[in-house]
Amino acid sequence: MTEDITVFTGSAHPEFAKEMCDILGVELSHTNITRFSNDCLQVQLRANCRRKDVYIVQPLVPPVQENLVELLLMLDAARGASAAHITAVIPHYSYARSDKKDAPRISIGGKLVADMLSAAGATRVITMTLHSEQVHGFFNVPVDHLTAVRELADHYRNKDLSNTVVVSPDFGYAKVASEFARFLGLDVAAGSKRRMADDKVIIDRIVGDVEGKNVIIIDDEIATAGSMIELIDRLQDYNVRDISIASTHGLFTGKAVERLNARDDITEIVTTSTVPLTPERTPAKLETRSVAPLFAEAVRRHNSGSSISSLFSDEVTHGE
Repeated sequence: MTEDITVFTGSAHPEFAKEMCDILGVELSHTNITRFSNDCLQVQLRANCRRKDVYIVQPLVPPVQENLVELLLMLDAARGASAAHITAVIPHYSYARSDKKDAPRISIGGKLVADMLSAAGATRVITMTLHSEQVHGFFNVPVDHLTAVRELADHYRNKDLSNTVVVSPDFGYAKVASEFARFLGLDVAAGSKRRMADDKVIIDRIVGDVEGKNVIIIDDEIATAGSMIELIDRLQDYNVRDISIASTHGLFTGKAVERLNARDDITEIVTTSTVPLTPERTPAKLETRSVAPLFAEAVRRHNSGSSISSLFSDEVTHGE
């Protein structure tokens, strides 16, 4: 029953919103976004919101600040139009990386932006693969934290994995890497990573048996790919063979595409559709798997009052 669902989207990733709506069997409602002569944005929602279950789809992707302001204005417009519930659907929450006070006189942006979302009118947030677990607690409204681990693992299910090990870039992501490895019946290893004063990443060694193996590196996101290349360089000290990379959020900013395309030892890069990509930001060996069905299912279950816990659990269930 989706007749009381109304879905809007901003400029960040309209294709993702349209795919969600097609799966749900609802029309994507029009949003009119204009800019005044003083550069201020104005948003008008062009469909009735009164007493509706409103979903606003907008990942925080480059240009992040523009897309964030669009999202805040859309949330405020829905609240002003008397929506019954207002859910911010944020496939990629980029401010999750600002999750701690690790230098003097800085803002914890992940918490500040979470506060802004609820202040603007969001009564719920649906997102995917936050950079760290504590970010979930930054929000003052309920958060459905989806995972792409199953979707990424499905890419490898029919491949020959007889000499393969899963590698986490660091110990902090080892828990997720272990769940991913469990789906595929593989062992897991992790990089011993240090971040230097100049923010450069150094990986001293690999903990686990990777000698002569094929490896699948799994991480939450790839931005400039600097840490990924450092990990691959260290793996080559162990005579690894084929290297596949799996990541939920493929940003591919800065020199990422140049760095990744220059590596002959990378056989494939697998990411999801949380981030829209231009040709200039698409590595040569990239395969993108859609997670719009997961978000659509979360919306359907939320609207019907059904449990969605299975959508954000990485646990392997019997018979799966």
